[in-house]
Amino acid sequence: MIKDIDVFILCGGLGKRLRAVSRNKPKPMVEIGGRPFLDKILDNMADLGFRRFIFGTGHKADVIKKYYSRNKKRGLNIIFSRERFPLDTGGAVKNARDKIKSRYFFVLNGDSYCKFNPLDFIDFHNKNKAVVSILLEKVSDGSEYGEVGLDESLRIKSFNEKTGTAKKCLVNAGVYIFDRQAFGLMPRMKRFSLERDFFPSLIGGRIYGYPKSSFLIDIGTPQRYIKAKKYETLH
Repeated sequence: MIKDIDVFILCGGLGKRLRAVSRNKPKPMVEIGGRPFLDKILDNMADLGFRRFIFGTGHKADVIKKYYSRNKKRGLNIIFSRERFPLDTGGAVKNARDKIKSRYFFVLNGDSYCKFNPLDFIDFHNKNKAVVSILLEKVSDGSEYGEVGLDESLRIKSFNEKTGTAKKCLVNAGVYIFDRQAFGLMPRMKRFSLERDFFPSLIGGRIYGYPKSSFLIDIGTPQRYIKAKKYETLH
């Protein structure tokens, strides 16, 4: 059942590209419509039925913990996994291993908001016996993103860096399903990236792309943040 599946949200990055906007706040706490962006992600996932969340915190961790200690979400269990030094996205997930309890679990970027069907995504993950499944968004202009290539079975065959060329393509929407087996396949080092180090190492294995995100916004740069502000009424 969805309520029994853990959701890990990456909240620990330095957010250097968004400093002009975030100033003294961690990136997920930048406000959209008078509320932290992280609130919108959390409410979206709660609406889908998820109840247990682990926040992977690092930079300005106390800001996030203080806010959610004061603004408790009824019916939700929020747990904090803190990085004592920057671990990057992969290291942050690995650092939370003991706090993640479900057999498979979701991992979300704390700076993007997606709409998708969780039951269909989970069914896709299970049917393929995937170690990692990545939610993909079809965009008309992929110049600011890295393109994800799929084969006929929707197994991921490539991750291409940003080309700067405007074209239609599939991009990483920042939502993943991990099987717990993934922990045993991660790099040995404490600090590593999901996108640069871990996911490419799985190519040719059980890593699949689920191209069914129906809506995606992110606040990774000041330009994207300005675009995201058009959706202030989300939740």
